[in-house]
Amino acid sequence: MRAAPGLGAALGLGAVLTLLSPPPAPAETFSAMLSVRRALGSEGRLLRRLRAYLRDESRRLRRLARFYEKVQALHQDPKASVDNPLLAFSLIKRLHSDWPNVIYSVEAAENTQALHAGLKEVEQELPGAEDLDGAARALMRLQDVYALSVKGMANGVFQRAGASRPPLYSPSRRVSLSADDCFHVGKCATSQVAYDTGDYYHSIAWLEEAVGLFRLSYGSWNPEDRSSLEDALDHLAFSYFMAGNISHALSLSKEFLLYDPSNQRVARNVVKYEKLLETGTVASAGPLRRPNGTRLQSRDAYEELCQHPGGQPAPEQLPHLGCSYETNGSPYLLLQPAKKEMIRIRPYVALYHDFISDAEAETIKGLAGPWLSAVEAGGSTAFIHANFSVPVVKNAALFWWNLRRNGDGDEDTLHAGCPVLAGDKWVANKWIHEHGQEFRRPCGANQQD
Repeated sequence: MRAAPGLGAALGLGAVLTLLSPPPAPAETFSAMLSVRRALGSEGRLLRRLRAYLRDESRRLRRLARFYEKVQALHQDPKASVDNPLLAFSLIKRLHSDWPNVIYSVEAAENTQALHAGLKEVEQELPGAEDLDGAARALMRLQDVYALSVKGMANGVFQRAGASRPPLYSPSRRVSLSADDCFHVGKCATSQVAYDTGDYYHSIAWLEEAVGLFRLSYGSWNPEDRSSLEDALDHLAFSYFMAGNISHALSLSKEFLLYDPSNQRVARNVVKYEKLLETGTVASAGPLRRPNGTRLQSRDAYEELCQHPGGQPAPEQLPHLGCSYETNGSPYLLLQPAKKEMIRIRPYVALYHDFISDAEAETIKGLAGPWLSAVEAGGSTAFIHANFSVPVVKNAALFWWNLRRNGDGDEDTLHAGCPVLAGDKWVANKWIHEHGQEFRRPCGANQQD
């Protein structure tokens, strides 16, 4: 995006300008939430197909019910006599043609084929296994960064684990996760366990929730369930085994065999776990520790900044922080000065409010996709070393110098985006390069500046 005329001189040397309104790469025309909205449109088309299927099947089932009631009435009539040739004919005819037509219904096949055709129409637009794993990992990242309770997330509440404070985000419509949903998140972490990344921290939490929900509904069938209590018990036992908790892996495996006693693999696991406990060759399980899969060296500081946006500036900076109208001698900005809010002095970070209009923001987003909304929760920009974060502000520009006056990099501008808890975050980057700006932000007298 272009900078407002005259603003370049105020921005200076080696600047990074970020429009807060996720991906920083300018070539990307696709974002995770955008793909979710596209998938929602595909599901809407499938929903219309399913509505037509239910309507046609309801008519067919009503006719089947009338057929059943008619035949049932004949069987319950004590006066009906097989000596009656009309009754004998209708019986033979029903058994020869009516019953096969009921069981191998052409109409039922046509209704199902229409539903299959609807799926075929949107098949190329549907998410794949990688998308499902990515969505599961996104939930685990939210769990980590915002210290969320898995049980709360399963119940549709974004609540910090062990906290009595209000939820971080309260959606207008609560969406609970099913046992099958929790199983797939836990299974995603379990698959990483199998590749020795040690992510049983996540798998155990999500699979425990899945097992609890499956136990509540055991024996009932839900159309969305592709997994079962046995599947969840199997993966949870494996995760506990990998975590070193052999006794709990044993008890879960024994519970599995109550439902599926013929499973030889789990039966062998039970024998294996019992021998390990008898010989005492395994160390006692320690506390579950989250694997550090992030590239950030200061993960704890980053997550603390995401959970508590803002940060207290040093006392000596307070007199220099404030808001002002910036014109920089530009006639354009005299008519509409830039609304500048100083966030920090060191590193120099400023927030320009209303940097673009709603119409300009829609134009920028229109280049990437046909849909927008503001961030409802999360999404701050965290400056790790400087120990502060800046919440998302619609249509604002966040500016900082990532180079010192001597041309060296300023480590205090190391930053990372916090994951969006609810809503969309659209980012447009503007880099103002060092070369050619020597007179706008010249070197200082101190070589260390």
